[in-house]
Amino acid sequence: MEEKGCLECGTEIFGRIDKKFCSDQCRNSYNNRLNSDSNNYVRNVHNVLRKNRRILEELNPNGKSKTTRSKLNEKGFDFNYHTSTYTTKAGATYFFCYEYGYLPLDNDYFALVKKQEYVDK
Repeated sequence: MEEKGCLECGTEIFGRIDKKFCSDQCRNSYNNRLNSDSNNYVRNVHNVLRKNRRILEELNPNGKSKTTRSKLNEKGFDFNYHTSTYTTKAGATYFFCYEYGYLPLDNDYFALVKKQEYVDK
């Protein structure tokens, strides 16, 4: 029978024929190292989206309100990241960070909203 070594540490593996790692720790270390670049990017984008959501939630506690671009910028809002958009029949486009959204208005004002479908569930 052919001896195989752990893909992470090289230790001889005992057990099933198709086993690739000597332990859960080695399996996790191998996969974390393999995916670290893409995971870091996804983690960073997700952190920006969560921060944007927290800011919108803080400025919109009752489900509908108005704010200014300067107030959003002051809190660290990043307009480059959102999870979805919604365009009304009138052509207005709302930008959403999960269930919290904003609509650009005139003079650097924004209407803040919360999607009702999330509230009712």
